[in-house]
Amino acid sequence: MTLTLWLSLATVCTLGAMSPGPSLALVIRNTVQGGMSRGVATAVGHGLGIALYALLVAMGLGLVITQTPALFEAIRYAGAAFLIYLAWQAIKPKATPSPEAPNRDPYRRYQGFIGGFLVAFLNPKIAIFFLALFSQFVQEGAPWRDKLIMMATAGGIDALWYALVALGVARTPLMGWLQNNTHWLDRATALVLTFLAIRVVI
Repeated sequence: MTLTLWLSLATVCTLGAMSPGPSLALVIRNTVQGGMSRGVATAVGHGLGIALYALLVAMGLGLVITQTPALFEAIRYAGAAFLIYLAWQAIKPKATPSPEAPNRDPYRRYQGFIGGFLVAFLNPKIAIFFLALFSQFVQEGAPWRDKLIMMATAGGIDALWYALVALGVARTPLMGWLQNNTHWLDRATALVLTFLAIRVVI
């Protein structure tokens, strides 16, 4: 893959990563709730999910997902259900953590990473995006090196962008304002995630 071709691919991937959606809402909320480390973990998990889809499409398996209605619908509805679950998590009454067992829940320990990964992985429309994108950059019989470059580019740019979002929230005065208005952030996040879940289903 030439440098010019890679720069074109990187530009499209950057624009795709920067488009607002449930991932942005999740990264911001996780950063406010758990600090920069949880926000960055969310970014890394999301980037891994994007990289996995990019690899599947590069291997030709993405076509199987998009051309198998039952599989596509199953992933789509699972994604919508997960968004509703995240919305409920945002607005449900918060339990006071016990000081005797602060990290017993393994999901809570890795909450950012798991949430970020699932938001990406349970969105089959990403496969459609990469099918359209990669068809412009890879030819039939392309070497594995090119496919791995595309996977690393898509996943790396996505993770880097959301890590920068987490850093921007955590290291600026915005963090204090959001922490002081957590209840409004939670409600806004729940509203956005519910709207997007309905949009995914419809």
